[in-house]
Amino acid sequence: MDNQLLQIQNRTCRIYGTASAEYLLLQMVDEHHLAGMERETEAIRRQTAHTFLLVAVQVENWNDDLSPWPAPPVWGKQGFVGRAGNTLAWLEQAVPGIRQQYSIKEDCKVILGGYSLAGLFALWAATQTNALYGVAAASPSVWFPGWPEYEAAHPIQAQRVYLSLGDREEYTRNQTMAAVGDNIRALHTALTRRGTACTLEWNEGGHFKDTDLRTARALVWTMESGK
Repeated sequence: MDNQLLQIQNRTCRIYGTASAEYLLLQMVDEHHLAGMERETEAIRRQTAHTFLLVAVQVENWNDDLSPWPAPPVWGKQGFVGRAGNTLAWLEQAVPGIRQQYSIKEDCKVILGGYSLAGLFALWAATQTNALYGVAAASPSVWFPGWPEYEAAHPIQAQRVYLSLGDREEYTRNQTMAAVGDNIRALHTALTRRGTACTLEWNEGGHFKDTDLRTARALVWTMESGK
């Protein structure tokens, strides 16, 4: 059923994978990420024998819909409104219908994945709910102002957490974004100390290299770690 279109409450979703799957994979995407979804899905299939249903949810306003709280611009002129709460509420309302439509059992493990700001959204969502089995955060925007302090006070509740970063990402002249390296190391250490199954993978290159394949690895690790 790859690239099946589904409209849920004014949001466009693309469905990949199989019905009655072991894992329900959720991923917030924009048009750029949608273009790589078929390659991402194929990469997942090559790397795991698990059955999965991947739901790619298109985000209308990337900065606003995925940011957990308001923040000023970090680059350019567009800041962050902080509508992640609305996005998470939509997900929580949509998942039961998706389960029913695609015969996904109640004991199916749910993993929320994403790249960049969608990766941060996935991590943040796991501080709000214990319904997520795992988080697959590829190059997440953990430089976001206030994130380290927030997560320390509201710990991630998922059982499995994948983190990754490009090995050139922290070497930027943007002082806010340059904190991404130290912040992701600190998060990995904190999660490990709490007993969460967690890994931190370093990818060659900067932020925009092979985003689809990096996200695929993130989702596969989160599924495979459940063996």
